[in-house]
Amino acid sequence: MRHLPAIAAALLLPLVPVATATPAQAAPSGTFYVTGVRTGLNVAQSGTGLALHRPKGNEDHQQWRLADGRFENTDSPGQCITRQLTMAPCAQADTVHELRQSGDQWEVFALGGETRWYLTPTTGSTSPMPADPRLDQMTFLTAHNAYANGVDGGFAPPFVNLAKNQTRGIVQQLGDGVRGFMLDVHQTPDGAILCHNSCTLVSRPVALNVDLQRIVDFLRANRSEIVTVFLEDYVDAATLRAELRKVAGLDEVLNRAEGVRENGWPTRSRVLASNKRLLIFTDHGKDGREDSGVLYQKDWTVENYWSMGPGVGTSDWSCYSRWDDKPLTATDRFQPLFVMNHFRDVPFTGTATTDNGKLLNRAQQFCQPAARKKPNFLAVDLYHLGNAAAAVNQLNTYVYGP
Repeated sequence: MRHLPAIAAALLLPLVPVATATPAQAAPSGTFYVTGVRTGLNVAQSGTGLALHRPKGNEDHQQWRLADGRFENTDSPGQCITRQLTMAPCAQADTVHELRQSGDQWEVFALGGETRWYLTPTTGSTSPMPADPRLDQMTFLTAHNAYANGVDGGFAPPFVNLAKNQTRGIVQQLGDGVRGFMLDVHQTPDGAILCHNSCTLVSRPVALNVDLQRIVDFLRANRSEIVTVFLEDYVDAATLRAELRKVAGLDEVLNRAEGVRENGWPTRSRVLASNKRLLIFTDHGKDGREDSGVLYQKDWTVENYWSMGPGVGTSDWSCYSRWDDKPLTATDRFQPLFVMNHFRDVPFTGTATTDNGKLLNRAQQFCQPAARKKPNFLAVDLYHLGNAAAAVNQLNTYVYGP
């Protein structure tokens, strides 16, 4: 289960107009999200003014039609942003802005401490998936709390019987096409055990090395497959190292992301040729555990906030980073892998079925433009309900570019 990040207390910050300097290149035209480079928040119309809000697709007045330097809100035809950052009829002269471009960023105005913006088309361009895609172009079905399945292990009773995150064991998950596994690992006198919060009352507790061995055995038997493990990690570095040493054949398949910072993510064929087909990420801060081959997740990925809301009722489909200091739009010399969480606080069957049926829509209409990249991992509860695999298959037909 993911934990609530520290979120800024106020999203509506003081509006500070800034005078434009030299005339810009020809301003782009089309319908865009205007996204802050620093925070990843979107400009939204708020009454007669503007605010920075969490990306929310075509909801919340966040889409802007741009033509001739004017930003017209698509929900308020004829109303544009003035240079004083109010909303006024587009016919007014002060609704014309001079846009200055710097790479893929733009300087237009200053709002809420943001001065640089991404102009992300609401409908990004796509091209067919290449025959040999890079890892950052691929999408993988991912099981949230994959260990809490009532077959291999689970939460403490009675929750394992009432609200399992999954209902199929790790081996069947692999057979069903799951290629990403989110595992919570806790320290006990017995070592690194898979459980949530407390391992005291877990029925059939499973050690981390047991599930990792299942995954490694699958990879050794299926040479064309790639698997990723995400550890929510509450053990010390020595315990994790000892646990990994118990997994026979791990070193043969463990991918340490060598050369990725310099050259970007490798293609699928290069990964298969190297046989380094297992990535293990940890959310634990750097303390030497990386020496064992696990990767500090925040260095290599971006990830949206984990919860869409309680187990029943309406959901929050906004798509924003779980880390305040690393927006979904963050990039480097390599493209961070995008982990898209799509689940509620409690995994009720009916709700998960409905939510998983809407997975593709949220990925394409909400999270893809919010991150300016295609999700690489679609993390869901009860993956076999709602046809989450169909969303993965569709995303694997194209490459996206903002």
